[in-house]
Amino acid sequence: MYGWIFRHLPGPFWLRILTSALLIAAAVMVLMQVVFPWLNQFNPLNDSTIGGTSQP
Repeated sequence: MYGWIFRHLPGPFWLRILTSALLIAAAVMVLMQVVFPWLNQFNPLNDSTIGGTSQP
């Protein structure tokens, strides 16, 4: 799949490397800003009781 994307990018080799690096950075940015915060609400491991007050 990555080879197919790299072959279909326009321009010389150095421009394809730069474009693919920008595409990877954009994908990571979308994951960090949108997808992972949305998925965080479904993570049961965040419901920690360490450091909380105890009930007598």
